[in-house]
Amino acid sequence: MISTLLRAEAMTAGYGKMPILHEVSLIIAPGELVAVIGPNGAGKSTTFKVIVGFLKPTQGRVLFDGDDITGLRPDQVLRRGLAYVPQGRIVFPQMTVLENLEMGGYTERNPVRIREALERVYALFPILAERRHQKAGTMSGGEQQMVAIARGLMARPTLLMIDEPFLGLAPRIVEQIAEVIRALNRERGLTVVFIEQNVELALGMAHRGYVLESGRNVIEGPSASLLGSPEVKRIFLGA
Repeated sequence: MISTLLRAEAMTAGYGKMPILHEVSLIIAPGELVAVIGPNGAGKSTTFKVIVGFLKPTQGRVLFDGDDITGLRPDQVLRRGLAYVPQGRIVFPQMTVLENLEMGGYTERNPVRIREALERVYALFPILAERRHQKAGTMSGGEQQMVAIARGLMARPTLLMIDEPFLGLAPRIVEQIAEVIRALNRERGLTVVFIEQNVELALGMAHRGYVLESGRNVIEGPSASLLGSPEVKRIFLGA
């Protein structure tokens, strides 16, 4: 039996009286690289927000590493080892790269472990080491995305969830960040779940994928089978 790191069961949620998710479920095993895909408005970002505690579900539950974390605050979820990188390259623009990264490690009090975490993210993104004293708001979009991902890694998570890591980036930067995500999973064993609208890019990276449509699970499976699925083509191409 395959062990489960994250089990999100039949999550129903929305904003005010507007329902967005309708019994959405995700199951992630340790060491997996999983893509969550779907058209705009499918509920992908809302799914992540429920899992990490920014939005409380009206139904369903979230289990992480065997513990029920449903309704916990995001900081409590982070302390348990689940880190979240939101959509939109969100950085603290008036703070330096180093200060942004240190904010990501705020749950760690040991300065030695913080320094070790910095060394690890600098090894992944050497440009951040070079520009550690530069204000994050003056960096390019791709560099800000590197800061956002590196900040998420500072807490040494067991699972990293990234919402649209490639949105609006140049192809060269997309490939660079994609390779970092692959390396985190392949070489460091980090479990990663990410949202992406580019089907071929997402499934070309991931072991498995979940397809959402109108706030519901539609299909899931190995990436190769999803790439050839008529249902996936219908959703994205209208075929």
